[in-house]
Formats: sequence, C-alpha cells, structure tokens
Amino acid sequence: MANSAQARKRARQAEQRRIHNVAARSTMRSAMKRVIKAVASGDKDSAQAAYKAAVPVIDRTSGKGLMAKNAAARYKSRLNARIRAMS
Repeated sequence: MANSAQARKRARQAEQRRIHNVAARSTMRSAMKRVIKAVASGDKDSAQAAYKAAVPVIDRTSGKGLMAKNAAARYKSRLNARIRAMS
C-alpha cells in the first residue's frame, strides 16, 4: 500500500487512467466486432459503413498509446481484407 501522499496520489491517478483505458479499449473492440458481424451477415454495404466508423476509433486508440501504431495498421488491414474478400 502507498505510504506517502505522493504515492497515494499516483495510485489514484493510475486507477483513473486504467478505468479510462479499459473503456477506450472496449469501444475499439466493439467497433471491430461490428465490422466482423457485418461481414459474417454478408451485407457488404453495412460492412463498409462499419469499417469506416471503426477506423477512426482504432486510430484514436493508437494515438492515445493504448496500442502500437503497427498493431492498429494490422487490425485495419485485416478488417479491410475481410471486406474485400466478400465480393
């Protein structure tokens, strides 16, 4: 347990950041799942719309440091490949 006032404050800040990061990561994963679900349903238009909505969310997550930029690029590439494979 934190003993100094400074350590207690850092523990509070770390917990707030953790909660915020969990929420942001969940939002990103939900956006990606919407794309995958649209691809599975076979509706290319809704899949493309879901992908267009997911890309900024993935980029924002990467920009905040929750994932590496190459990981974000990899996710976007794989989602886009699923959509292209539908035709």
